Amino acid sequence: MTQAQQTNPIEQILREHPVMILDGALATELEQHGCDLDDPLWSARVLLENPDVIVQVHADYFRAGADCAITSSYQATVDGFRKRGIGEQEALNLIRKTVQLAAQARDEVWAEVQDGGFENTAVKPEGNLVIGMESHTSDVLETGILSRPRPMVAASVGPYGAYLADGSEYVGHYGVTDETLAAFHRPRMAALLEAGADILAFETIPSLQEAQVLVDLLKEFPHAYAWLSFSLKDGTSISEGTPLELCAQTFGSEPQIAAIGLNCAPMEVVTEAVSILSRASDKPVIVYPNSGEVYDAATKTWSGQGTCGSMSDASEQWVAAGAKIIGGCCRTTPHQIGELAKKWRN
Repeated sequence: MTQAQQTNPIEQILREHPVMILDGALATELEQHGCDLDDPLWSARVLLENPDVIVQVHADYFRAGADCAITSSYQATVDGFRKRGIGEQEALNLIRKTVQLAAQARDEVWAEVQDGGFENTAVKPEGNLVIGMESHTSDVLETGILSRPRPMVAASVGPYGAYLADGSEYVGHYGVTDETLAAFHRPRMAALLEAGADILAFETIPSLQEAQVLVDLLKEFPHAYAWLSFSLKDGTSISEGTPLELCAQTFGSEPQIAAIGLNCAPMEVVTEAVSILSRASDKPVIVYPNSGEVYDAATKTWSGQGTCGSMSDASEQWVAAGAKIIGGCCRTTPHQIGELAKKWRN
């Protein structure tokens, strides 16, 4: 996105389609490709060691039918890189690189689509839409997608708690000032927008305080848009306890906020949360839950039984409740995103 852009990219897609499809988990897919994420930088570590794998995972999701890739900048911050001995300018370059890697994957896959590089169907570009796209990659979507827009790149702006790397993004009580949060987030937001992100993703936000700081910072970039996605305590409140209804009402009239919703919550609470959000605000509701497993911040491990296989079926309830933008968070896969694309694009 350039600073001259003033078009809401989510609004553009939802004019043409009833549902916008997001990607799924990045970090756990990187682990499937052999990356070691046992590091405070989490997926941002791969930026330093093996960025080509990030491109590969983004491309898998685009081939599956995702309309949007979320960059690997969730835990990529100037402060975080500084702890690894990386200076500010190099850190900002790495943050910009997250957008460039996602855009590279998007452009490669879109070129395949327009060149007819998908088997068993006649691919016919119509403006920014493609009719009859079908993947030739065995582990992603293998049935046709009737139409899709040119995908976008959403630059992840993870919460302050992600930098702390102690699970605070699921609690939200940081005990820091608004000024501390603003100083932390501002340089990353600027770098991501300079790199050409189509939209910012304020995601896994656990507190009303941090959400307000981010929305206020966004006004420093008047041509930019962002979605605002909260982590949840339960189906009615965000992690630090503020009611979801109040969150939606607080930010529902913000012109630069393109959507409001939730991520990294278990699927079981999504329908209730979506119903609250859709009643409290006219903003499109965005949902990208995790697999249903439980994350232990102390051991940095997942436990319990995932429910990823039911995501496509569950999405019918989410859409009926008012969701317009659907994807997956931790432990979800290109296969699940492919199933969502098949359901909502066929």
